[in-house]
Parts: sequence; C-alpha cells; structure tokens
Amino acid sequence: MLPGNEAIEAILLTVKLATLTTLVLLLIATPIAWWLSVTASRWRAPISALVTLPLVLPPSVLGFYLLVAMGPDGPLGRLTLALGWGTLSFTFTGLLIGSIIFSLPFAVQPIQHAFEAIGPRPMEVAATLRAQPLDAFFSVALPLARPGLVTAAILSFAHTVGEFGVVLMIGGNIPGKTRVVSTQIYGHVEAMEYAQAHWLAGGMVLLSFAVLLALSLMKRRLGRVLP
Repeated sequence: MLPGNEAIEAILLTVKLATLTTLVLLLIATPIAWWLSVTASRWRAPISALVTLPLVLPPSVLGFYLLVAMGPDGPLGRLTLALGWGTLSFTFTGLLIGSIIFSLPFAVQPIQHAFEAIGPRPMEVAATLRAQPLDAFFSVALPLARPGLVTAAILSFAHTVGEFGVVLMIGGNIPGKTRVVSTQIYGHVEAMEYAQAHWLAGGMVLLSFAVLLALSLMKRRLGRVLP
C-alpha cells in the first residue's frame, strides 16, 4: 500500500522541520565552534560539555525538561505567556526549539574540528595584511572550514529527520501540526498497520544510507584535493 495523505503530510512537515533546524543551527553553531576552537578561557570545558550533552543524554530526559521549561509553570512558558504567545509545548515552534537543542552537537563538532584543522597560521597571515578579525573570519576561516560546514549541515538535517524521543515528548503526535515521520511510523506500528510503517521506515533507511554515502564520498574527494 502506498503512503496516504497523512504520510505525505508527515514527510513534508519533517522536511520543513529539518530544513529550518539546519539553517538555524549553522547560524548558531558556527560562532560557538569558532570560540571553542580559539579560546583559552576556563569556561571552554564547561561550555563544550554543555554543547555535547545531548549526545549522551537520553532523548526522553531532554524532551521532558524542555517540556517542563515550555509549560505554563516553566521559565520559557511564563515568558511566552507574558508576551501573549501562549505555551510552545505541542506546537511546531516548540518542536523546532527542541530539535535545535537536540542536534546542536552534530553541528558544532564538525565545524569546530574544521576550524581547529586550519590552525592559527592563516589568520596570522591575514592579520599581517591588515585584515580586521571579522573580515579575516569571513574571508579566510569560513572558506577553509567549508567541509566542516557541509558535514554539519548534512548531519544536522539527517539527525533531525530521525528524531523520535524529543519530538514525541515536546510535540506529541498531532496530525498536520507536530506529527513527523518518526512519530507517524510509531502510530502505524501501534495500530498494527505494518504495510504503511514499512514504506516510511524503508524511506528512513534509504535516507540514512544516502547521508553516510554522501559523507564518505565527500571525505574521499577532500582527501584527494587537500594536500
């Protein structure tokens, strides 16, 4: 049986969520990764651990605390209620915030490693040419770190597509609003609709394979190009 309207709706919502999450993460993760790669501050280790925390924290735990924070009695919930926005739990915006936090290390780490691989020499040369730090960052550091940015974008997108625990805790499984592919599969399995679940689960397997293949080919190509 081919996917129905509900499945297509879930796929489109998943693509929308993953795309927005990836774009926001690239904007947030790049300055964080740069700071972590160059700073000697004593705050480097705690902040690095905080950024990496979603890698080791069970998604249900992270989702639970985000749900509490977004609720009417949570700090974020009280703020959004005071601004007249309502609570963010069980909304697409809440889902987006949770996805950004959950996928943050998948964006920060590749970019940070790319910046660290550059080393200080290119920036020192730019400084001798009287380039301002901000100009040197955009004209020297970012272009050299492009492989890390591409890797971060691919991993962030794929990781967001595969989210389940955080998505279910924050957004539930509301059709057309917070129901993404992973929760759609969960719903099909609960209803013993295995044919529909096979279509979506198979698509997830193919996407995961495509992501790993793209990363492998990119690393191979860069290995030939870079000295």
